[in-house]
Amino acid sequence: MPVRIQVIFYSMYGHIYKMAEAVAEGARTVDGAEVELLQIQETMSQEVLAKMGAVEAKKAFAHVPLANPAHLVDADAVILGTPTRFGNYPSQVGAFLDYTGQLWAKGALVGKVGSVFTSTASQHGGQESTCLHAHTFFFHQGMIVVGVPYECQELLNLSEISGGTPYGASTIAGPRGERQPTANELTIARFQGRHVTRIASKLAVK
Repeated sequence: MPVRIQVIFYSMYGHIYKMAEAVAEGARTVDGAEVELLQIQETMSQEVLAKMGAVEAKKAFAHVPLANPAHLVDADAVILGTPTRFGNYPSQVGAFLDYTGQLWAKGALVGKVGSVFTSTASQHGGQESTCLHAHTFFFHQGMIVVGVPYECQELLNLSEISGGTPYGASTIAGPRGERQPTANELTIARFQGRHVTRIASKLAVK
């Protein structure tokens, strides 16, 4: 039976987009997985984005369709990708989640799987707190939160500086966005996509 996965991300400079591609890649390795890669709509103007140096970076994923909050009900699992803003997810992600009030009122997401991955500028820039903030949304919607178990050996890689937490995959972008996701971080992201999809497949009621 098919299991429907929505990998939904917000990215400004492309780091989370690359992580989202890896998560989706991992999800697609599970038999019967139907995986959608979707992005959250930008709320800032082109003028502001230009001042932030984000316009060119965003062209790399301009082809990715926009996510619709109302369509979360169609998924068996939602894997949310978000950068960090002061230890929390940014306003663009918050606005998207705020549009799910009607789903909450109907209990439409109860029993579905929720998972999150993130990025920060520095090694200790709020990766875990951002994941935990997103978990709060999942809990209020009655969803089943899934992280990255230590079965994923890349979480224990001490030979290099790397993102990756049991709360969700992560990457370190650097203070100027100069660092790209590493092979270790992308492996964790693929593991998360596969792991979440396997659990969602077991839980999905057809």
